[in-house]
Amino acid sequence: MIAQSFTVANPAGFHVRPIKSFVQAAGEFPCKVSVSCKGKTVNGKSSLSMLTLGIAAQDEVTLEIDGEREEEAMKTLGELLVRIHE
Repeated sequence: MIAQSFTVANPAGFHVRPIKSFVQAAGEFPCKVSVSCKGKTVNGKSSLSMLTLGIAAQDEVTLEIDGEREEEAMKTLGELLVRIHE
């Protein structure tokens, strides 16, 4: 298992569109993806769970990834958290 924290760069926070992109990308990896923010941890492969986190701009989000291809998953998903979406 690996874990790393990221700061959300999108001024609008992590809303429906970036969550959809994140969940789709997470689904491409065979590993377990957990996302933590504000003391709550959810399944990073579930859009509804991700929405419940209410991730705002500049929030710190921690990814925990466990299983096959975890390094690749961390790189890909971490980039989605810090990228500014339209």
